[in-house]
Amino acid sequence: MSSRTAPTARQQRLGTELRKMREQAGMTAPQVAAQLGGNRTGIINMEAGRFGVSAGRIRSLARIYACSDQAYIDALVEMAEERDKGWWESYRGSVMDAALDVAELEHHACGLRSLQIMHMPGLLQTEDYAKAVFSTATPKLAPADLRRSVSFRMRRRDVLDRNDPPTCTFLIHETAMRMQFGGREVTLRQLQHVMEASERENITVRVIPFAAGGFPNGGMSTVYAAGPVPQIDTVHLDVPHGGVLLHAQNRLAYYRATLDCAEELSLSPDDTRELMRDIAKQW
Repeated sequence: MSSRTAPTARQQRLGTELRKMREQAGMTAPQVAAQLGGNRTGIINMEAGRFGVSAGRIRSLARIYACSDQAYIDALVEMAEERDKGWWESYRGSVMDAALDVAELEHHACGLRSLQIMHMPGLLQTEDYAKAVFSTATPKLAPADLRRSVSFRMRRRDVLDRNDPPTCTFLIHETAMRMQFGGREVTLRQLQHVMEASERENITVRVIPFAAGGFPNGGMSTVYAAGPVPQIDTVHLDVPHGGVLLHAQNRLAYYRATLDCAEELSLSPDDTRELMRDIAKQW
């Protein structure tokens, strides 16, 4: 097994799933090591994402753990076989690690559901709008850091243009529609960009109007990334210090319910476009 000094969030997730599988089988790391002819430390490092793991090793572990969910096993094997570094790795050290985790999450997601309260979704931001958002950071970003942050966000948008883009539902509160980051002209171009994006087959945009009132978790932006099987779905929460990734099953269930509630309160895609046109006229 190859060692890693800094495993990515996805590599750590694979290790976490292997640990869950072991714990559900009621086995300890030493017991598993004995069956594999290894040692406890190797199992612990593998489950922490510090050691790489082969497809054959995952299938062997699944047999030891009596896991019969073939779709789940195949999804873990696919994760283990990912060898190429993603484009986001070229930004490591120049943007926050949390931003790299988001790009990695989006790249591998089969579907995305996003709830945004104050800002337009990152994947739908124009360059000028993104620059205006990053310019509000405290402490203020140096010019070079600002350019890299905007460049990184623009590169993230490529996931929507690939041959097999994720199916995306963007739930955007009316607050974000009316916030003028960068001023009137920048915001008008941003609204137009979102309206154009909403016409794409893989993108649905729905606004939660002020009239809808309150809803669960209304103070935090949330992204739910669906994996090839539900067990490896992931939630990303946008928090002041960067971002949090959640994948415990009870947490996933909570945020699915939260997004379901927000979607029920939102306008239809057609009514959403009409509201955006009305907002643009008011300016």
